[in-house]
Amino acid sequence: MSEAALLPRLNEVFRSVFDDPGLTVSLATTAKDVPGWDSIVHITLVIEIERQFNVKFQMAEIEKLRNVGDLVAILAAKQARG
Repeated sequence: MSEAALLPRLNEVFRSVFDDPGLTVSLATTAKDVPGWDSIVHITLVIEIERQFNVKFQMAEIEKLRNVGDLVAILAAKQARG
């Protein structure tokens, strides 16, 4: 799946996890941009993304995430590897 196709699907996951149907994230979105995005919600978000996209993140990958764009890039690479 292309990076462009991943963002809308990620938006749906974010909306579900944050229980905010109006939430829209962009590639530049960081945790500071989303009210309520704390360490506990971050774990929930990662678990839900793993479930929805059928991937597993390594701790080193999670630690490198600085914005949604980083997440999209990692997801695209994982899906390309199959």
